[in-house]
Amino acid sequence: MSGILRFGIPKGSLEDATIDLFRQAGWQITVSSRSYFPTVDDPEVKCHLIRPQEMGRYVERATIDVGIAGRDWIRENDSDVVEVCEMVYSKVSRRPVRWVLVVAQDSKVQKPEDLHGATISTELVEFTKRYFAKRDIPVTVEFSWGATEAKVIDGLCDAIVEVTETGSTIRANNLRIVCDLMESVPVMVVNKAAWIDPWKRAKIEQIATLLNSTLRAEGMVGFKMNAPADRVDAITAILPSQKAPTISHLYKSDWVSIESILPEKEVRRIVPELLGLGAEGIIEYPLNKII
Repeated sequence: MSGILRFGIPKGSLEDATIDLFRQAGWQITVSSRSYFPTVDDPEVKCHLIRPQEMGRYVERATIDVGIAGRDWIRENDSDVVEVCEMVYSKVSRRPVRWVLVVAQDSKVQKPEDLHGATISTELVEFTKRYFAKRDIPVTVEFSWGATEAKVIDGLCDAIVEVTETGSTIRANNLRIVCDLMESVPVMVVNKAAWIDPWKRAKIEQIATLLNSTLRAEGMVGFKMNAPADRVDAITAILPSQKAPTISHLYKSDWVSIESILPEKEVRRIVPELLGLGAEGIIEYPLNKII
């Protein structure tokens, strides 16, 4: 029996990338500046724009069935949800973000235990409280309304917990990372009741499969060529492939057709080698999905 799946689209930095990912996977989502409810060309799906910081809370309460948000915000709310899969967007970053404990460069703090009795400023308040409580380190954790790095520079707190990719901004502000607390990537999370509902689970798995197949196709191309049959072993030896390449004999010929999938960045390196081995009629074509 069909119904309606309520899907949370992350509002903010992941919004455009998520909508574009759905488009490549086969769903057209349209967002109006006058509405919090994007339209989607699937009568079985209703979309909601929700800030990632609140996604886990609404999924856990079953206000929505499924949503995409950073794992950091799911853990911040300690949400009791099912994590279906990671959704690592290359258009945002292929690199996980890191939440790190940061102090001034000249601070004597070398490890979390050195912050006994200290004040820590962060947006990730509840996670940070649990992190230090688990280690039995008494600290005061305050919510930061932005400009978190400036607070430790100005002496408004003893340390901060801040998000970074490379740490370059932190170093540029004469700050020092003490340790990493957590890595985070976007994840798809589902309400537990929705996950055991047969129709909703099948719909969620359909969406997850197509979204992930689109992500796997990013940066990959299809590659096809003709070559003499006696050069197949030499060509396949240098040809990257998910598995063995597909090889078929050309009609009434001692030549073969070779087809494979490879990273687009490998094309410029491999084409001269293929030509040198006698390959001809080389075709490169884009991929929408790899399932």
